[in-house]
Amino acid sequence: MNELNEGLEWSALEYEEKERSNDWFWALGIIVATSGATAFIYNNYFFAILLVLSGVLLWIFAKKKPSLISYGLDEKGLRVGDRIYLYENIKAFCVQTNSKDGVEKKPILFIRSERIFIPVIGVPIESLWSEKIRNVMLSKNIKEEEMQEHLSEKIMETLGF
Repeated sequence: MNELNEGLEWSALEYEEKERSNDWFWALGIIVATSGATAFIYNNYFFAILLVLSGVLLWIFAKKKPSLISYGLDEKGLRVGDRIYLYENIKAFCVQTNSKDGVEKKPILFIRSERIFIPVIGVPIESLWSEKIRNVMLSKNIKEEEMQEHLSEKIMETLGF
């Protein structure tokens, strides 16, 4: 992370890359094939097509390498790639660091925006800068509230996605 005159800038991978074995892909193929065949046997052709299409998309996304995304905090707001979240549109924030019970957690800046679809956004940060980012958000009169990763994200991470 580099501190600039106009704010903070850093970059991080789009998501944490996971090494998947051939067994993972075989399991995906078997699950998709058997569930698709079952749907087909029960004359639910649309669901069978949907299952196969979903399996193919999962395979494609599992093979995809994460992109490097640039982030920044400046006088206007939080920049994520080409998108900017203006401070006046951010309802609340939370800087996640190691929890009080000693459980190791990834340092993440969570913001709650005015967006209807996916209102809570998690941005990876470096733990060294967590206090500085927190101070910047508080100086912009943004409310600090407890937030965490959505349960669906934890489930997907457990399943290897």
